[in-house]
Amino acid sequence: MTENTPTDADRLAALGYRQELRRSLSVLGNISLGFAVVSPVVGLYAAVQVGMGVAGGAWVWALPLCLLGQCLVVAVYAELASQWPLAGGAYQWSKRLTGPAVAWLSGWMWQFAVMFGNTTVAYLASPWLFALAGATPTPTEQVLVSVGFILLCTLVNAYGINSLRRFVGLGIAAEVVASVLVGLALLLFFRRHGLGLFTDFLDAPAGLGISDTGALLAAVAVAGWAFIGFDACVSTAEETKDAARQVPRAMWWSLLGVGLVVVLNAVAVGLAHPDPADVVHGKDLDPVTTAVTHAFGGWADKPFVLVVLISFTACLMASQGGAARGLYSLARDDVFPFSRHVRKVNRHRAPIGGLVAASVISCAALPLGLSTSAIGSLITFGSAATFVPFFLLTLVALTARLRGTWKPSGAFGLGRLGTPLNVLAVLWTGFELVNICWPRAVLAPAGAPWYQIWAAPLGVGVVTLTGLAYLLARRPDRRMGSAQQDEVRTDELAPAAG
Repeated sequence: MTENTPTDADRLAALGYRQELRRSLSVLGNISLGFAVVSPVVGLYAAVQVGMGVAGGAWVWALPLCLLGQCLVVAVYAELASQWPLAGGAYQWSKRLTGPAVAWLSGWMWQFAVMFGNTTVAYLASPWLFALAGATPTPTEQVLVSVGFILLCTLVNAYGINSLRRFVGLGIAAEVVASVLVGLALLLFFRRHGLGLFTDFLDAPAGLGISDTGALLAAVAVAGWAFIGFDACVSTAEETKDAARQVPRAMWWSLLGVGLVVVLNAVAVGLAHPDPADVVHGKDLDPVTTAVTHAFGGWADKPFVLVVLISFTACLMASQGGAARGLYSLARDDVFPFSRHVRKVNRHRAPIGGLVAASVISCAALPLGLSTSAIGSLITFGSAATFVPFFLLTLVALTARLRGTWKPSGAFGLGRLGTPLNVLAVLWTGFELVNICWPRAVLAPAGAPWYQIWAAPLGVGVVTLTGLAYLLARRPDRRMGSAQQDEVRTDELAPAAG
């Protein structure tokens, strides 16, 4: 590096901020955090039982469709992350592309989607700890253990990015065992069905009183959950070396790596499952474990449970770190409640204020776990709320392109393909947002109350209205200031495209 070559700290200063977090992540470290949050184990477990329940073996076609759609989103995110490699991407990018009110609301929605998503992951992780001991938890026990998971992850995160990276590395190793090796073994040595399974709805739509098309749309709504979280790579942008180049690469590697593994395992589980019809009829609520133990024998039960537990914990740990850095990004602009406390960084250069705030909010939603219908509503809301910022940001980016107010100038660029891919990203995220929010009784447990069926639009509406109320009462948008790229040309400081 020559004397005149700008450093990462120089680029950060040009965007209006000083280096407070520890910049020590390589591109592999950034990829590992993104991989852990997207998590093939967590994604598959969240989707396979419900997807197969509504569309039988044909549900797997929802996965490549969702992966392709999310690739469109990453294409837009990569250009933005390369030009403005900042923690709190959705908020920071929107602030530079559109008006402050829209930018603030986008950041608000993204934060609560991630924090309530962490509630969901902690709640879904806790039964695996009980399964390790062969016990079935009561609702109260499950909630208390979920709180313990969140506090454990907070403690690890509080020791800084290097501590987080090491623990997540263990989770990645577990993912390799649980996802890649087991998936390949099921596919190569334990197939029980032919490929015709993947064109067979197994009479699931007829049993639910819906059409085959309606079943596939429902499966696509569920499968979307398996391909979110790649924006965790952006959350640690201010801790990644050569972030303008490496963060876009990390997002692509994380999404594509996880996507291929999820598709592999969905196919492998379907072909190795002893009786997929049991999943359709609700007799098997854990088809992944059933396929594994039936193939390898009962001895594989406990080791597989341990691997899944580690994967869930790594996912929660990395996602909580991302939530904390997003809150830190908002709070240092003094646009989040209790910003003076939330923006604090500890001696390990970890965003301790954001960690505490994220943990408190995630834990505050856990009492919903005392009611199955209530926690089910939160899970449904989490997926919908995640697609709101995806849609808003791709729409804002497209509007700025068409107006000529944004011309991507980072190290990563798509050239003439940028605009058409951005158009497709808006269409995809808009479609999937409506698809997820569409109230479907078939995606809720039998006899679920009306509010669980309407949980996605209701949840999005409540968080949006709460954000609007805070926006009107406290006017954080007036404290955001002007976009820093007008003061210093970021394309002059960015590394040349390779």
